[in-house]
Amino acid sequence: MASAMILAAGLGTRLRPLTDELPKPLLWLGDRPLIAHIAEQLAAGGVRRAALNKSHLAERFSRELIAAFPVPVEVLHEPEPFGTAGGLANAAGALGGGDVVLWNGDILIDLDVAALCAAHGEAQDERGAAATLAVAPRPAGEGTVGVGARGEVVRLRGERFGEEAAGGDFVGVHVVGEALRRRLPPRGCMVGDVYLPWLREGRSLATFAAPGVWHDIGTLAAYLDASARWLAQRDLRSHVGPGASVAEGVDVSGSVVGAGARVEGAGALRGCVVWPGARVGVDAGAPLERAVVTTQGRVVRAAV
Repeated sequence: MASAMILAAGLGTRLRPLTDELPKPLLWLGDRPLIAHIAEQLAAGGVRRAALNKSHLAERFSRELIAAFPVPVEVLHEPEPFGTAGGLANAAGALGGGDVVLWNGDILIDLDVAALCAAHGEAQDERGAAATLAVAPRPAGEGTVGVGARGEVVRLRGERFGEEAAGGDFVGVHVVGEALRRRLPPRGCMVGDVYLPWLREGRSLATFAAPGVWHDIGTLAAYLDASARWLAQRDLRSHVGPGASVAEGVDVSGSVVGAGARVEGAGALRGCVVWPGARVGVDAGAPLERAVVTTQGRVVRAAV
């Protein structure tokens, strides 16, 4: 099975002020940080060796957090983000040779990692594909990726490399083969600096059909939507973590209250995320809706 890397060094500027307190991959989602869900997916897919890069608020990636992952993870510090390609290049020693599953640390998706790796192996053997991108299907001409009749990438960032049979959205999870790993720059982007030059040379990249429902947690609205889906998948009206307390007069619906948090007052909490250890009061005359309450006491509301 391939090794894996979780890209977690980004600044998360669109999610400020949440990312002034936590790196985006550590945002609380359901009963644990987002990155823990990713590690679980990788382990379930057979990955037994992984790396993770960190930069922004690097001290937040505690040893206790990493040690709890179901797969051993080597953490690499970047004094400034090296980019998606540069981060993978910097992890060469930690990952060894061969194929690598590359997973953006802000992506939540129920993806069959073992099937993705198997599809990459077949495409590599049959067509010389140097990487396989997980792509959520869309009609031809739509989305960020164009897909040919054999599942190959024929459109990327507006550039065309063949006849398009279907469109799709690249979901931020891919398998990168050894041939492309040897070409990685020390700084740079996988798409702009690696995949596009490869395609311009007439070479092949493959796609893998990903689920149509997925979350790129880059905005407050997307974060709250991902939290709501986590609840819905478990048929939960709400989730209150260990050691958390909710006052008797508070009605909690469609919300996640993290471990050790306190919700006080009398009113309603709807579609919210209260981070572990946070404290918030609600008023009967003004329900708190579609908001995130941070550990430092910020209440950040999504635009209606």
